[in-house]
Amino acid sequence: MQEVREFFETVFTGFGLTDAVDILLVAFVVYKIMKFILETRAEQIFKGILLLILVTVLSDIFNLHTLNWLCKGAVALGAVAILIVFQPELRRALEIIGRGKFVKGSMTKTEKEENKIIVRTIVNAIKTMSREKTGALIVFERDTMLEDIAETGTILDAKISEQLLGNIFYEGSPLHDGAVIISEGVIYAAGCVLPLSKRQDLSKSLGTRHRAGLGITENSDALVIIVSEETGIISLAEDGVLERFLDAKAVEKKLLDFYMKEDNVGGRLSRLFGKDSFFKSGNKANKEKPEEETEQVFTEDINETVAEDLTQVAHAAEQDAEAAEAEVTESEEERIDV
Repeated sequence: MQEVREFFETVFTGFGLTDAVDILLVAFVVYKIMKFILETRAEQIFKGILLLILVTVLSDIFNLHTLNWLCKGAVALGAVAILIVFQPELRRALEIIGRGKFVKGSMTKTEKEENKIIVRTIVNAIKTMSREKTGALIVFERDTMLEDIAETGTILDAKISEQLLGNIFYEGSPLHDGAVIISEGVIYAAGCVLPLSKRQDLSKSLGTRHRAGLGITENSDALVIIVSEETGIISLAEDGVLERFLDAKAVEKKLLDFYMKEDNVGGRLSRLFGKDSFFKSGNKANKEKPEEETEQVFTEDINETVAEDLTQVAHAAEQDAEAAEAEVTESEEERIDV
């Protein structure tokens, strides 16, 4: 018992607040690394590394010198392999740290109104393309610069409009097969070539457009909206995750959050360490306000959609009535001729 007491006295001698903070920070970093490993393809790689370390230890215990020498060499190369395998994730983290632009000024009322108009324009274009089954691939640039991707296409630097987006992705357009990059509220480039995702667990039904949209989010912090050419299904890719079967409301809410959310310290840190970390920006009251603004936009959008549908129904009924009237007139003329 005396030995146990001496052990704890030795360990905790001089233990202060700084040491506690140090331990908590290390524990948090280890937790986030373990969580990242368990949620991604890194889990299998991590299991392989543990197995390799275990074989190295056992070979040393049982004096298997050749096997031990090979395992030690493989462990040494493993550090380089980890850097290669997780290059996209490490690059994104270093970009956020090295950029240093953690604080951004508050958005003015005029800028918010302009962003609402941009979101509504994009959503209307996406709804039209989904209804008409026009394939689309729209990339929204965040902090990671996509200049190298833009150079693979045609630089437009044009104002966002529903007609322009429709013309770009029209099947007969020379730019319809590539991606559109939207940066700082303008259509910066079109017809761009994106890197394809290398994931093997994707559905066989997903084509090149979806794999390209997912691939750019694995290499940057961009947000991507995809419209299927075969089915008209709207999908959204972000942080290497693909969400499918979205409606116009979900897309609008995501874009409003994309354009309206103020870029502060908490938002940057949460993007670096993960979505569910405690570095969340703003409080509950601040989060409720954009939702109220979003609901108002949703209501206006629903009214516009209902009006459009009623107009289309009325137009179709009018055409049917004219066709029926023309058939009656034609049949009466045939009777007179007889």
